[in-house]
Parts: sequence; C-alpha cells; structure tokens
Amino acid sequence: MKLNVVCIPGDGIGPEIVAQAKKVLNKALALYGHEITYQDILMGGASIDVHGVPLTDEAIANAKAADAVLMGSIGGDTTKSPWYKLAPELRPEAGLLKIRKALNLFANLRPAVLYPELADACPLRGETRKNGFDMLIMRELTGGLYFGERKTITENGERKAIDTLTYSESEIRRIAIKGFEIARKRRKKVTSVDKANVLDSSRLWRAVVEEVAKDYPDVTLEHMLVDNCAMQLVKDPAQFDVILTENMFGDILSDEASMVTGSIGMLASASLNDTKFGLYEPSHGSAPDIAGKDIANPIATVLSASMMLRYSFDLDDVADAVDRAVQQVLQDGLRTVDIMSEGCRQVGCSEMGDLICERITGGQRDEK
Repeated sequence: MKLNVVCIPGDGIGPEIVAQAKKVLNKALALYGHEITYQDILMGGASIDVHGVPLTDEAIANAKAADAVLMGSIGGDTTKSPWYKLAPELRPEAGLLKIRKALNLFANLRPAVLYPELADACPLRGETRKNGFDMLIMRELTGGLYFGERKTITENGERKAIDTLTYSESEIRRIAIKGFEIARKRRKKVTSVDKANVLDSSRLWRAVVEEVAKDYPDVTLEHMLVDNCAMQLVKDPAQFDVILTENMFGDILSDEASMVTGSIGMLASASLNDTKFGLYEPSHGSAPDIAGKDIANPIATVLSASMMLRYSFDLDDVADAVDRAVQQVLQDGLRTVDIMSEGCRQVGCSEMGDLICERITGGQRDEK
C-alpha cells in the first residue's frame, strides 16, 4: 500500500515530535512492505509568520488531497507571543477550527490508556492502578450545544442567556456508526452516554444508537447517564471500551479520562470524517517553554500515527507493531523527563524515537 500523508509540524515542540513519528512510521511501514510519502504544510503560528494567516486555502486543498493528516501542536505562549495580539480569527488556534470545518471532522477519538509501567502516575488507587485500563472516548465534534443558536437578551429588567442544544437523527447516526465500527477493532463494547432521563436530545440520541446497534450484533451496547459515567471513570475505568457521546459530555469526560491516566504526554487523538480520512494529533499542547531542547515526549504523537494506520488505512498489523514497541520501551525503563521515575533511564525526544524504532519487529512484504 502507498500512503499519502500531509504533516502539520506546527508550533513549539510540534516539529520535534512529528519528526519522531515520521521516523517510526518509516521503519514500521517499510518492515511490513508499505510505502509512505509526506507533504508538510504550515498551520498556526508558523503559518502566521510566513503568510499572515493561521491557515491558507492552499494548505487546506493539500490536506484534502491527502489520505490523512498528521499534526504536531499549534499555538504559543498566550502572554508573550505576538500571535495573540492579533484578532481572534487570525490567532494560531483559528487554523485548527478552520481545518476541522473544512475537512468535516465530526468524530473525535481520545484514547485513555494506563500502562502498567506508568501506574505510579495514576491518581487512583488499588486494583485500578495496578491492572491499568484501555478505553477510547468517541465525541461528536460538530453539533450539540456548542454549535446551537445562542444569544443574551434582557427580560424583565435582567440579562438572560440562551444556548440551544440540537441534534438531528443523521448527526447521531453517523457518529454511532463510527463508534460501532471502531469497537469492532477493539473489544467489541460500546457504552453510549447521555442524559435521557432529562433531555429530549438525549432521548433521540439513545433511540438512534439502538437502531444502529442492530447492524452490529457482535458488539455489546450499554447505556449510561453522564453523571454516572463521570463517577464510573474514577471508580472502575477498566470497565469501558468505547464510550460514545455527544459534544459537551465528550468534552468533559475526555478531559477527566486523560487526567486519570496521569500522563498527558502519552495521550493520542484523532478526528475523523464520514470516510476513512482523519486528522491525527497528540492531546497535549505546544509546550513553547521546552521547544528546541530535545526533551519533549514524542510518544503521544507516535501513538497518534498508530491510530492513523489503524483507522484511516486499516493496517492493524503495522499499528500493533508500533504499539508493542511503545510498550516495550516502557517495560525497558526508558523515559522522557515528563514520565521519569526512580530506577529508569531518562532519554531525550530524538533518542526515544530511535529506541521505539529499534523495538519494531515482525512484518512481511506486501505483494500488491
């Protein structure tokens, strides 16, 4: 297979961590008999410095022409960077919003994994901390309360704010299909999270999800109210496989899940449209204070690249090889500074990329 990937190195530590992800992709794909080509485009502050805008129309066209997009990080120090003296629509993060809209990225995937080797970073205790967990939160990204009509009016002499929560059947159906399809690649369980005891939008959400579930008899479906889910994420996160939910609930629950892992430098993410196309990026920020020091943790970006192999290209065997290599470096006691612990060896960003590459094994020639 030949993969055509657009890369957005971005700002801060972005170029460093994307370089390591490319290194790992090159090694894994070559070992399994596949080819990959990259085209770098500018976005965020890097684009502002060259073009005066956070994302050009040409960059969007190049992204649309690719099979997938791999991104580093966007933005800078909001108190010091001249980028944040610009109008809001010209600041770095506006580029991210623009590309999500242009590429119709409606499904956000946020894995939350606690590796046994990093158990000490987990704020939880007992068996949860000892055994680890592996879940994926699928958040609807372009509908719901964040995109509904909003206004502030004056009524009876006082201000009144109105935010409208709407979901259509088609919006719910397409995210539900994504959720069940991805559950088939994992442990075949979907937990649909809503507030159906109160909200009409949640009652429609639940009804449509149940309709979609009929096409996936091999996947177990359960429903859970959002307040209970928030408690269960702390009580027993290992019970979850794929959590499927709407925009605002997903925003909150994915942040909770990321903190339960205790190591944001390990968290990948993806945003998908209604085809196999996706934009893959680490969940952490641009960390401008450590940019250029070769100490950033590239693992979240490497794992985002693994998600790209799995969900955009169906190369599960190659993705598994990358995931195993990441697990192996952790088992071997190799750590970047953000996850360093006693008895381990600290390594830099570039060396971590090399060490992951060394541990990628298996593979066979592609006869196509």
